[in-house]
Amino acid sequence: MPLPNLSLLSIHDDPGGPSKRAPDPNWPLRKYKEYIKSIPYAAEPESKLIEMLEFIVLRLEQCVTSRDYEVGFLQWDSMLSYWSLLKYPIPKETRIKLAKIYWYMSTTPGMPGQIMATCADGFKSLTQSVKKLTIKDMRLPWRPVYEILSKAIILQMNIRPFEYTQLPWYVLAAQFYLLTFLPLSHPQAYLPMLFRIWESINSYMFDERMLEFLASLSEMHVASDVSDPRKLAELPDDAKSEGEGRPQWSEDDLNATSAWPGIYKDVGVFTEHEWSLLMCKCINSMEIPLADGGSLTTGPSADRNVAGEIGRLPKPEWRIQSLARIIVYSMAPDGMPSPASNAPTPFLTPMPSGMNTPQIPTHNSLRDYLSAPLGMGPTKNKTYLAGCKALESLSQIIASTESFFHPSNSGPFTNDLAAFIKQIAYDFNRRWLEEQQPECKTPTNRRLTKQMKRELVKTLRTVAFLAMFCEDSNTVGNIQSCLKSMSVMEPDLILHPILERAFPALETLIETQRTIAVIKALGAVAPAIVSRKVYYPGAKHLIPILQLLIPGIDLNDPTKTLHTTEFIVEVAQYIMFADAMPDDANGTSASRPETPSRYGMPSFFMDESDREFPRLTDEEEDRLVQDTTGSFADWVTQFIRRVYQLQENLPEEGGGAAEVQVVDAVGRACMSICSHLSASLYDLVLNLVYDYASTTVRSNAVRGIHLLIEALANANPVKCLAKFFPLCERSIRLELENGASSLRTTAASSPMPSDATLHWHLAILRGCVFNDGNAILPYKDRLVSLLKLLNEKTFSNRGFAWSGKLLCNVLLTLTHTYPLENKFVNPEEWNSEEFRRKHYLYWGKVYKADEVTVSWHVPNSDEIDFSCQIFRELVEPALNLLIKLLEPGAVRNTVWSNDFCRHLSFVSNAFSGIPTLIRDVFKPDALRAATKTSDILNEIEEMIGVIEPMNSGFALTDPADPRYAYLSSLRRRFGEFLHDASKSLSQQGEENTVDAVEMLIEGIRTYMLEYGDSKEQGCEKKYHSEKNVARLIAKQKTWPRSVWVRRARFYHSARLRWNSLERLRGPLEDLLIDDLVEWSLWNYATIRSYSQSILDSICVVYDGVRRRAFPVLYQALESGDDDRMKGALWTLNLMNFGKYAASELTLAPKLVQNLFLCQKNEKPSIQDSVSVVSENCLNSLPEPCSLVYDVETPELDAIFAGIGFSQQDQQLIQKCTDNRKLRVQLMDKSSEELMSIVLAVGNSSKTHWKYEIAAIRCLRAVIRRDAPLEADKIRYFLEKTRDSNPSMRYYAQRAVMKALRNLKLRTFCRKPTDLILGRNHNPLKERVPIDPSPELTRRFLDAYKVPLDLKNQGPVFVDKDPLGWLTWSRKQSHFRIPDAVKSTFQPWEPASEAAIAVVREIALTTAFWKELGMYFGEENHEVSIIMDNVSLVKSIFQLLEDEPFEALKADCSKHWPLSKQDMLWKWFKPIMADIFGPNLKTDTVSIWTSFLEYISYNKDPRRLQPLVDHLMNIWMDLDYQPELAFDTTKLLSVLKGFAETINWKFTAWTDEVVARLLATPRPSFPSTEVFVKECRILPVDYDIMGMRGYYHKARIAELVTKFPVWREERAPGSRAFQSTYDRVGITVCKFLFQLLLDTSATRVFDYILPLMPELFRFTEVNDNEDLATRGNDVLVQMCGVSPPRSLINPIFDAIFEAIQNSPSWRVRIKALPLVQVFYFRQLPLISDGKVMEILEVLCKCLDDEVVDVREMAATTLSGILRLSPRRHILKLRDRFVQLIKKSHIPARQDPGYARGVRQRHAAILGVCALVDSVPYTVEKWTPDLLTNILAEHTYDPAPISTTVRKCARNFSRTHIDTWHEDCVRFSEDQLAMLSNLLTGSSYCEFSLVLFSDVPLKITRRRISNI
Repeated sequence: MPLPNLSLLSIHDDPGGPSKRAPDPNWPLRKYKEYIKSIPYAAEPESKLIEMLEFIVLRLEQCVTSRDYEVGFLQWDSMLSYWSLLKYPIPKETRIKLAKIYWYMSTTPGMPGQIMATCADGFKSLTQSVKKLTIKDMRLPWRPVYEILSKAIILQMNIRPFEYTQLPWYVLAAQFYLLTFLPLSHPQAYLPMLFRIWESINSYMFDERMLEFLASLSEMHVASDVSDPRKLAELPDDAKSEGEGRPQWSEDDLNATSAWPGIYKDVGVFTEHEWSLLMCKCINSMEIPLADGGSLTTGPSADRNVAGEIGRLPKPEWRIQSLARIIVYSMAPDGMPSPASNAPTPFLTPMPSGMNTPQIPTHNSLRDYLSAPLGMGPTKNKTYLAGCKALESLSQIIASTESFFHPSNSGPFTNDLAAFIKQIAYDFNRRWLEEQQPECKTPTNRRLTKQMKRELVKTLRTVAFLAMFCEDSNTVGNIQSCLKSMSVMEPDLILHPILERAFPALETLIETQRTIAVIKALGAVAPAIVSRKVYYPGAKHLIPILQLLIPGIDLNDPTKTLHTTEFIVEVAQYIMFADAMPDDANGTSASRPETPSRYGMPSFFMDESDREFPRLTDEEEDRLVQDTTGSFADWVTQFIRRVYQLQENLPEEGGGAAEVQVVDAVGRACMSICSHLSASLYDLVLNLVYDYASTTVRSNAVRGIHLLIEALANANPVKCLAKFFPLCERSIRLELENGASSLRTTAASSPMPSDATLHWHLAILRGCVFNDGNAILPYKDRLVSLLKLLNEKTFSNRGFAWSGKLLCNVLLTLTHTYPLENKFVNPEEWNSEEFRRKHYLYWGKVYKADEVTVSWHVPNSDEIDFSCQIFRELVEPALNLLIKLLEPGAVRNTVWSNDFCRHLSFVSNAFSGIPTLIRDVFKPDALRAATKTSDILNEIEEMIGVIEPMNSGFALTDPADPRYAYLSSLRRRFGEFLHDASKSLSQQGEENTVDAVEMLIEGIRTYMLEYGDSKEQGCEKKYHSEKNVARLIAKQKTWPRSVWVRRARFYHSARLRWNSLERLRGPLEDLLIDDLVEWSLWNYATIRSYSQSILDSICVVYDGVRRRAFPVLYQALESGDDDRMKGALWTLNLMNFGKYAASELTLAPKLVQNLFLCQKNEKPSIQDSVSVVSENCLNSLPEPCSLVYDVETPELDAIFAGIGFSQQDQQLIQKCTDNRKLRVQLMDKSSEELMSIVLAVGNSSKTHWKYEIAAIRCLRAVIRRDAPLEADKIRYFLEKTRDSNPSMRYYAQRAVMKALRNLKLRTFCRKPTDLILGRNHNPLKERVPIDPSPELTRRFLDAYKVPLDLKNQGPVFVDKDPLGWLTWSRKQSHFRIPDAVKSTFQPWEPASEAAIAVVREIALTTAFWKELGMYFGEENHEVSIIMDNVSLVKSIFQLLEDEPFEALKADCSKHWPLSKQDMLWKWFKPIMADIFGPNLKTDTVSIWTSFLEYISYNKDPRRLQPLVDHLMNIWMDLDYQPELAFDTTKLLSVLKGFAETINWKFTAWTDEVVARLLATPRPSFPSTEVFVKECRILPVDYDIMGMRGYYHKARIAELVTKFPVWREERAPGSRAFQSTYDRVGITVCKFLFQLLLDTSATRVFDYILPLMPELFRFTEVNDNEDLATRGNDVLVQMCGVSPPRSLINPIFDAIFEAIQNSPSWRVRIKALPLVQVFYFRQLPLISDGKVMEILEVLCKCLDDEVVDVREMAATTLSGILRLSPRRHILKLRDRFVQLIKKSHIPARQDPGYARGVRQRHAAILGVCALVDSVPYTVEKWTPDLLTNILAEHTYDPAPISTTVRKCARNFSRTHIDTWHEDCVRFSEDQLAMLSNLLTGSSYCEFSLVLFSDVPLKITRRRISNI
């Protein structure tokens, strides 16, 4: 490696590399101008857009100032969203102001959920780009978000599910808050602390969130200046919340040099210690189940215990993506590079010596020979792949998981592995591109290198090639993305191996799945094939691939066809199909030499050089490509004929959905191909298609021929029309004259065979008029005549429907604005002579946005006039005929119905074809007048936004234009006709009406919705889809021209969308809406459903539709008519109707009232409909609350104070404020009305029980916290708590709890914010200052055991665990002892006194509690107390204290006066002794356990002193040797539940009861500052988190000494399980296994390590299966948990001890796999020295006396070698080969025979282990070992021969997919010997054909095992 010239270095060099380009501040405006340039019409001036924005922002400010949140603010926020569609950039000052408004709005307590979500989304949209806003521009407070999250995530006990968990919830919550609010930019102070905490916690969820955080950290800090502390000093501290401090901690240990170097450490921003932990998490993240079946990480098991709590936390990013980002952004040239992955020999390979290659052993020293040291230890200067430590770690991970990529060994984990390598490649590409930019801030010495890029591809490609044949589609999709990224990085390393796999698969078509896989892979690497910029030599392979893909168009295999067409579409959009060979003097192509066959092309086989594949010069490559282009004509011809074949084989009527999908895919391929044909090839294809279309008629191919003609018309409409129009005109006229389509039908049905020719040519003609209206004009007279004839003569449904579609297509082509072409280069380039001659040089060309020229079709005057002519001569007469059909006296039979349908179809299609011909023009006053009936309720006129029209490609915009006036009046006539027809048909009856009504509704849809962007729906989706397909790298700036054209069309559609947002709803529109509502209630379900869907769509376009429809719908519900009721119900079920009405309090009463009235109709279908509607609508009922209007917003006030509203603005604000107050009053009144309605329904004796349940749900939903509790409602709720219906009781209990909780909040909340957030201020609660000290924690916990002095008046009780579980906070919440007599809470809120009296009245009656108890007693199927039941009782007693005591005794006395508490305990003590004693029943253990958990949760044990004393007495007096074990375990279960619930408060009793103890952090001083600092400065081995197992160490040591004694005393046989040894052993195994599943599982290793010899002995016990299984489970599960770093070597030593010294071969055979499993799971934590020791121990085991042990040792050795340095393999190879050569097997009768066989078998096993260690590659030494070593021993005695053949079979199985590459590693003689090894000998001669087409003749005596 060349060394740099050190003399050129200077201390003044800029570490950031070359000078950086300053960012362009005008780039947003420049981007907007690119959008404007791409459309074909003039846009509005920028000043107008700014004016519109300022007006919208002003209205937003006025809404917020007047607190008009729910109506006005939402209105103008939507206006801002619509304005953003225009793509004009928001000025920075405005952006900052809006971002602050949205931020403070979203964090205002009590803000309605919809507003909060809207503001959060708006804030994200405004701030997500760091190019537009940075922290220098704006800073915001974090505290408000924390306040909201702390209440939303940690729920109160009485409103969350009842569960107590093992994993402390506060650990996950603390991590979430830390990683949410810690500053990413400066992690140097806190990052070591996070890793210390992480090491000590075993949780999958904790890992996932931590990885997401570290991924963001890694990405951010590739630039060194991000973490510069000086940047903090430069920022003003202007976002400080009230009560927020700024602690000044000592950071003298941190590097603070003047030139900030960044926070780079050993690997990226991580130390070696931290990095090894990360890589361990990476391996465990894949969740690969090894053969052991149980060593997966136990993190998910720990998380399952807190499933409920985890669900409340926001879900982090998928860990696979996080891990990939961490690895990629930690890559840097930070180590000495090792040899390239394909170098012939590794560096520093030691020569053979007496140490490394010991002497051949005597018969006593074979083990010493095999286990001789492999070297002196790890080399001093460690090398890394490409000089990158992170890349080296990645290569180890890939090598360790390589076999799991293979399809034969795949599983659910394979998808994760595939996603991992996909993300690695994607992120590497992204970072590579970032570092190529001039503005990149990554220091030059930290950037990715070309060697790293190449080695990364070599690392990933093998496993990618394996997984590409998987059957799982998700896995294959990930592999495709990975291959695509790698083909961009190093195309030569990816393309050629794929081609070598693709050609055989496509030529032979042996396996369908394999063929599809290679087609997908070809699609992934298509850019490397067609793009000369990506890979210049790739283009020469295109034609051979396309030729082989022709059979892929196969109707019998739709999947293969879809993927084939996808590939063709992708390559066709990058190339021109044309012969590039120069013409000779005669005008014909110059003679070309015969195209060399594929086998004559340069070989793709890998060799040992860095350039694996030969590279020709560019000129030679161009000549090859130029030569292959001559085959385009043949290929296109074959493709078109293949399309014919596919169409002809379609089922009748084109088949089902699968066939339609295939035909459409082929149509897309034809479209892409035809767009890029040269003129000569286009003529060729045109003639081919014409010959086929003019001589063939196939009813099943109509769709296909239409798409094919459409593709031709898209490429050249003039030629296409000239060719096909005469044919179609002649054939259509001829068919119509001969009776085609003469049979009258109105419903869709199978067409008549005699109509097939007509339909065929109609489909062709529709395709011809697909593009460019100017091309149609020469045929306008003939076309009008033909359309007239079609309207007159087509009577069948399909005939007149397709005739209408033809008319629609013609008008759309004439009047719409759309791109004319979609070629891969600009039109001027396409038409240039240079391009035609050398188009292959342009293949794959990409453009910047400003380089693209889009050719648009813009309707000219002739086209508009022709359109008007069509309307005058065709549409208007047809409309007149329709009007006549409605005249009185017309006979309405089937003929009338047919005429009505066909003429209406014609007229509707005509108007459907002109959505952009005329623009609606109306005065703003008219639109404002329409707001009086708006769906926006109770809002002033000024606050309702109005869209101002803008230029968007409408052809006619001037009402004074006669053409505009004519079309406008004709359209109005059409609308009037629709209304008249609707009235007429509604009175006609059902006969001959259904089809006419359906056609009428379609006409109404056309009239109401076909406007503006109606024909451009899906443009955004198509644009993003095309972008995703074309994306090669992240943050791509250059794209294929097709993407830019699609973007231009998307922007055009966005401008159309702007003009279509609001349509004026005039009187005619109102009438049509009324008609549509009526049809939604009609008799026929199909008509109702269609009408409802259109009504739903109309709501989005026209304002006021819902308010107009509601009265009709409610009237229908009252009518009692079944069909009308169903129609009304399903219309209300639409989201735009029912949920809207339910969410608006002023509309909700009427909705609810009418739904409840439906109970009078008992028809089941009606009631089912009511249930569905109620469930969907009533869930949207909001809780009325106006507290948000009283919340102070000083931050928003400060923003608006600097604006300076004008007097007119202030008047408007006051008007809006007054209106908002009036609206609140209306909402309050509506709320009262709603509750009265529902309460009346609930109290009615006639109400059905289902409706009663709905009533109580409604009442519970609208219980208000901002209003006093009402007596009649609480009475209703309490009465229903003792209803016989369980569901009724459930909702009633929840309602009582909610009501009484609101009462408590209203009594003790000091301000509206407290009431909103549920923060009540307990009179006994105080915040006590804390002085942290080393003794404080122990003193604090011991205090729980000391009985209280009841005379103490200070704060004593500490119910909840302290907020800081690692360190102490400055203050803690304590509670004073209640007064002896005086009530703590009473009196309650005076305004609710009447409601309290009702509660008192009911609760003081014995009957109430008796009935309630009876129903509680019926719920005997539960295994724990039902929390709702307990909480109900608790809520009543909290309110009334001891008043109902005589009626029912209960525990809710936490804050009762002491005298009342004494009374309660006197009552409960005798009961307590009876419950928790020997008489505890078996079936109630779980019930009473949950009871204890409930009453002790978040409660100071001293509050329960009598109960705690009783439980501790039971524990101390418990007999652990009872006659019945359950007598003890039932009490232990109860006590265990109590101990776990009070958590670390139980520490004071721990020593006495030897219970579970949580790990205790051990900083020298328990303050946050000291803890964070000591995490940085203390050695990594210091156990600051207290995660080691200290507590039970003495007891474990005692067990270790006693187990040998118990083992000697153990009873044999059937009584063994009764032995002390077995009983204690099972208990110990259960204990250890449970700890392994715990969140603090790392502590268990201190207990396992001393017990490992005994655990291995457990596994060989043959008379107690339970003990053997549990012992094995502990050993296996142990491997899935990361141990403390210092215990890894001792664990290996303990396993080695069992392997080497155990007299039992069963123990040895079970211990050997543990080595590999533990090695795999903990690979990054194992030192090189330990790896060498592992290899030596395994080699020694190859000489074991037991064959099974030897074979297991070989299997383990191969797994270890797979991840070991290659130098070890070379040393072992020499050792094993030498041993084989010197070994001798004497005669079978010789005494040394067994020793000789064992010696050779040991060496053979070693060689086989070497071969198996590289299962998917062929190393340089592999052929020699297989053919010269192993093959010679094929016929040795067993087990030698068996081992050899097994190794050969494994080699064959793992190399079958890559044999075309691997076979070149073997010579011809070696191949012959390998064949003999695999198949035996033969008498015949056969030919082994290699991929290079070189036949190898091999003679054998006989064939066997073929």
